[in-house]
Amino acid sequence: MPDDEIQTLNRPKAAPHPALPRPAATPAAAPQPEWLGPVLIVGIVLAALNLRPAITSLGALFEETRTGLGMSGTVAGLITSVPALCFAAVGVTAPRLSRRFGPAAVVCAGMAAIAAGLLIRPLASNAAGFLAASALSLAGIALTNVLLPVIVKRWFPDRVGTMTGLYSMALAAGTSLAAAATVPLTSALGGSWRTGLLVWAVLALAAVLPWLPIAAAARRTRAAAAAAGAVTGAPADTGPRVVRSRTAWALACYFGLQATGAYVTMGWLPQIFRDAGVSAATAGVLLAVTMVMGVPLAFVIPRLAGRMRNQGPIAVTLGLFGLAGYLGLYLAPAAGAWAWALLLGISNCAFPLVITMIGLRARSSAGVVRLSAFAQSTGYLISIPGPLLIGALYQHSGGWDLPLALMAGLLVPQVALGVLAGRDRTIEDECGMRN
Repeated sequence: MPDDEIQTLNRPKAAPHPALPRPAATPAAAPQPEWLGPVLIVGIVLAALNLRPAITSLGALFEETRTGLGMSGTVAGLITSVPALCFAAVGVTAPRLSRRFGPAAVVCAGMAAIAAGLLIRPLASNAAGFLAASALSLAGIALTNVLLPVIVKRWFPDRVGTMTGLYSMALAAGTSLAAAATVPLTSALGGSWRTGLLVWAVLALAAVLPWLPIAAAARRTRAAAAAAGAVTGAPADTGPRVVRSRTAWALACYFGLQATGAYVTMGWLPQIFRDAGVSAATAGVLLAVTMVMGVPLAFVIPRLAGRMRNQGPIAVTLGLFGLAGYLGLYLAPAAGAWAWALLLGISNCAFPLVITMIGLRARSSAGVVRLSAFAQSTGYLISIPGPLLIGALYQHSGGWDLPLALMAGLLVPQVALGVLAGRDRTIEDECGMRN
């Protein structure tokens, strides 16, 4: 990453106009075109909208897809585990790609990969082709997952909370929209699962469009900086030092535990309600309620967190909501179903909190890209066993008492890690990393 992208991003005395980005200043920095700010905001929102439909649209039509492609139970299980594996494996490559091509260009390529995968997979004639196309989309998602916090830190250093809230809200909206609308859209378009999955490629293609001029503008800025002598060579690879930071590990483990809770909720919450006597249709609506809670709160929580020096109290509050929700599911799952769905929806907003903390726990764009890649890749690896273990406990015990006790128990270390990750410090200070 060139020097103009690894400067310490000091908070300005007065915030600029919200439509205009404020990249880190350097003597060689080229003036930014006036259109860049609004287009960048649109690009961030569209990118975030596309970070989950590839997953949740398939979940809505999984039985039809599995039957249509003749998937075995083993292959079907592999597909459900592919997202976390891709996020972990591909996410670690984001820092190197960002240094080589710039974060905007990599996000643009990520959007193109998502669109290509969503276009190809409904055309697959077998499970292997479907899995490969899905992996292509998920690779694009993994890169964008890691680099959106970097884009925000790079261009909106004084509004990290606000911009993180904006794209977290868009991510939650995209997740909910794909889960709720895929089946009705499929029915309206003729009933084929292939058509129902293909329709989400349109949204992904739309997201590519704003990133084309953004990437071109970023490339011109890099070229101008190089011509002026601001780029003297590749920066030192400070990535390995991230593992020496206690804050980085706290963020990674907090990310992993909140992801575990989110995947368990998305995968098992309807079954918990159905086993308690709630109808299948109502159980689906309850899951939608849980997911929709993330839309407004994903905007509010990052803005609040960005104004606080210590985000630990927010982590504690979200954990308490989760404990109340699991306790309610244990004691009266059907009688208080709507309340438990709301409580768990609030608790699952630990995701926008941890994304905001990633942006706050590093002083520079270089630090954010390293921290984001480490925390997300490690966190997704941590989250892989959770849904499988919950399913095994459910099958072994024949009920939900043990699984719910485990999920409530995992909230205790999650809260403790959130308190550690929320302390007002940076990984550069802890590791002696260069800005």
